[in-house]
Amino acid sequence: MADVAVHGPVSWNLVVDLEELPAPEPHMQFAAAHREVIGGTSAGKAVHLRERGVDVELHTVLGTSDSTATQSIEAALGRAGIAFVATYVDGPSERHLNLMDPAGGRVSLYLDVPEHSQTSDPGALARLVEACSKARAVVLDLSQPSRDVINAVATLGVPVWTDLHDYDAMGDFHAPFLRAASFVFMNGDRLDSPHDFLRSCVDGGAEVAVCTLGADGAVAMDADHSVFHVPAAPVVSVVDSNGAGDAFMAGFLAAHLDGADIATALHVGAEQAARALGSVQLSPLFEHPDEA
Repeated sequence: MADVAVHGPVSWNLVVDLEELPAPEPHMQFAAAHREVIGGTSAGKAVHLRERGVDVELHTVLGTSDSTATQSIEAALGRAGIAFVATYVDGPSERHLNLMDPAGGRVSLYLDVPEHSQTSDPGALARLVEACSKARAVVLDLSQPSRDVINAVATLGVPVWTDLHDYDAMGDFHAPFLRAASFVFMNGDRLDSPHDFLRSCVDGGAEVAVCTLGADGAVAMDADHSVFHVPAAPVVSVVDSNGAGDAFMAGFLAAHLDGADIATALHVGAEQAARALGSVQLSPLFEHPDEA
């Protein structure tokens, strides 16, 4: 079985590059470029773990009504050598429209989201529990299907890793992920005080909490309240910011599994994030699958 089980969303995305994000008023804009690519936070983590040589298995939900999106996702994962277990449901696979500006600003429009609860699907839940029970780490990404299985996974005793993304420390949806996770990641976009939130995470039971800060790097805190900081890794040219946070977490996780300390794992995370920033895909591995 795989060393890491990743559970969460995979999507098929239309990415549109704009000179600036649209103003909230009726108007017309011309796109600088556009492309269709695989997306989703769990695909991002899985592919960057694969890049780091980690044996990973991705568990996700795909729809049966949109064969083009579903087949495109399956083909992209297959070309990159990512083992995946899909639960197929009636309806569409997840699809996004991502509007991007040159500075990495993004507006994500969710076009389709598959509706599914794995707690009501005994077969899917059993496959996931088996994979997680034999893994060294489990990543539960924000989604309703992942939220539905938190209790089943948490009782296995395998360290849970989660990514709260741009959490503002207010919403209820994130709370079960936060309670279950030994390793908590987020970005600081909506936090008034990242240090205070990191402290609340470790005081709540997390072993390590990490907050990425964009161009300012990242900061981490351990259970002893020791603070670690890493600068952003240099990038020759930021091509696309999609997946950078997922890459950072994957790099940190891979280094941790290799026995690295927090400071070293942060540096590996920053280097992996730079790889995502320099690719028009979530990872160069999706651009050059022959490297898989």
